[in-house]
Amino acid sequence: MLEEKGNESTGGSPDRLGFLIGGIALLACFGLVGYGILDTDEQPKPRAAPTAEVTYEVTGTGTVEISYLARNEAGTATVEKAVTLPWTKSVQVPLGKAPTIALVLDGKGGQASCALAIRGKHVQRATAMGKFGRATCTGELPEGDG
Repeated sequence: MLEEKGNESTGGSPDRLGFLIGGIALLACFGLVGYGILDTDEQPKPRAAPTAEVTYEVTGTGTVEISYLARNEAGTATVEKAVTLPWTKSVQVPLGKAPTIALVLDGKGGQASCALAIRGKHVQRATAMGKFGRATCTGELPEGDG
């Protein structure tokens, strides 16, 4: 009977020892994951620039190439080729940028007009005619939110 008491005082059954080691390993993993989450070198992301809704519209006959400004990280125009008319697109444009749409008729010609509306208010219209005719509509967005 003395031998049985000796086993209990040295740590108990092998199951308890395995459970204890597993628990310690699990806590160590949680600690490393927590450290990785809390200790990041990432800078806060910049706030998105305020924008205004701009609606571009192209009507007429013929096939056109359309270039327009939309919210774009690179700051370059979006180009759509061989567009069959009519065509309409509403986009968000950063405040302070000049919303612009340009169209070029193809070699078959025709007639096409571009129109530009900012926040639902008509701003400009222009018309292109003939082979490779061109038209551009441009507006102005205020710097601030308004």
